[in-house]
Amino acid sequence: MSVPTGTAPLAALSAAGVAVWLDDLSRELLAGGELIELVAEKHVVGVTTNPTIFASALSKGDRYTEQLRRLGNAGTSVDDAVFALTTDDVRSGCEVLAPVHQRTGGIDGRVSIEVDPRLAQDADATIVQARKLWQTVDRPNLFVKIPATRKGLTAITAVIAEGISVNVTLIFSLDRYRDVMDAYQAGLEQAQAAGRDLSDIHSVASFFVSRVDSEVDRRLDTLGTPEALALKGKTAVANARLAYQAYEQMTEEPRWQRLAAAGARVQRPLWASTGVKDPSYPDTMYVSQLVITGTVNTMPRATLAAFADHGTLPVHPPTANDYAAAGAHLKALQRAGADITDVTDTLEREGLTKFEDSWQELGDSVGREMHPEAGDTCDDTGSRNGGPESAQLLAIYLNDHYSAATGGLELFRRAAEAQTSTAAHTVLTELTRQADEDRDSLAQIMAALEVPISHSKAAMGWLAEKAGRLKTNGHLLTRSPLSDVLEAESMLLGVQGKKACWRTLRILADTDERFSTKHLDALAERAEKQLVLLEELRISAVTRALRPRLFSTR
Repeated sequence: MSVPTGTAPLAALSAAGVAVWLDDLSRELLAGGELIELVAEKHVVGVTTNPTIFASALSKGDRYTEQLRRLGNAGTSVDDAVFALTTDDVRSGCEVLAPVHQRTGGIDGRVSIEVDPRLAQDADATIVQARKLWQTVDRPNLFVKIPATRKGLTAITAVIAEGISVNVTLIFSLDRYRDVMDAYQAGLEQAQAAGRDLSDIHSVASFFVSRVDSEVDRRLDTLGTPEALALKGKTAVANARLAYQAYEQMTEEPRWQRLAAAGARVQRPLWASTGVKDPSYPDTMYVSQLVITGTVNTMPRATLAAFADHGTLPVHPPTANDYAAAGAHLKALQRAGADITDVTDTLEREGLTKFEDSWQELGDSVGREMHPEAGDTCDDTGSRNGGPESAQLLAIYLNDHYSAATGGLELFRRAAEAQTSTAAHTVLTELTRQADEDRDSLAQIMAALEVPISHSKAAMGWLAEKAGRLKTNGHLLTRSPLSDVLEAESMLLGVQGKKACWRTLRILADTDERFSTKHLDALAERAEKQLVLLEELRISAVTRALRPRLFSTR
């Protein structure tokens, strides 16, 4: 239903049980009194930040200049200066939100600060920095943000167990969300075993919304069929609704019931990335369509203003029919050729890369402000090693391999799903997991080299694998006994190319400190082991598919 005339939309949203948070923070917002005004007049009861927000904040106004010059004169490192700036701002934000925190019994009035995104694949380092952030800000209404990477899950459990409240961020897939809920409960169980008061530990799980539609819609446009185009603009909300259904299911399980009886707080679902990217869609759709009691919606200022002006509420929260429709939509996507698993995997990698890029931008800006007399220490190409031509060629080389890795990952997934042999399925499932990690490693290397991923190339790799299904295996569209042989040979060629890439980068590592020689050696060694396993699968497939035919001709 529309908001009744005369009722402020944000007030109605808050009354519906949705916590309105602001996805923005800056010294300008704090010092100018705007955050206080938003809390008092716009029903804002929480704030989230991320590296992109801080990088943007530093570019506006001169409120950071004096502190940065002082830090520069004291010989402070750039990383330490970034830490000082961000924790100071977040501490100030916590103080503004303190009355809300007290009024809501600790549920709202929260301000989030993210661990250094460069630590996302290092659980131990993430834990160390989470402790440092918690101790430095030293406010009970802080949330430490930890990305929901595989390594991040380990850190989340450990940090929760220590009594540190966490905002788990960068969640895109339903499977990863279930892992996050499991990690939270595991942390609570450890905290309980250690004698901690569970009611003091809070958490939210930030499930990203609009980016899902952006990536899916791009792929549907590439497919271009009427069936594909009819699915545009619906995936993000469907994905989020299924996430909430998973949350409801979790709260009904005995494991959670035991924790709740011991005083544990629920880990509220938080809808993040709710700013609409496609101007053809309603600018409040990721708020209006996700009005569910007990959830949080963190909005950029433009979305907050838009909803305050003309936001509407639905007739009812999601029902069983809505969940069924959401599930049917994801199945329709798969049939149309848009792999939702690959979408969410891609979005996680891109999200980490974007935050790392923003962190680098923030560090560069801080460095310039701390030492304005030094000027820009990089040459005009931005490359620390080699000239502009070699940097460009390396970028092409890495993107070609990333595209191949995208197609290869899809091939591994399909081969694993199609396997009827239990042993082969087990091997291919593990190789698929390793191929996913290897592509992540390549993305991290590219981020370290400041080489942006060409998503058009990556899409071509994905489409090439799809087209590769139409092979001369005796059957045009369906599998034949020859399919296993051809797939094994294709996977062998792909891993050989991957191994060559690692060896090439290992050569560059001898003169470029941005590469980790130890990591590249480990990747090359793993590729060698993958080749051995694939050769065994190939031989087995040849025996099954071809030898009987040779015998039958005698």
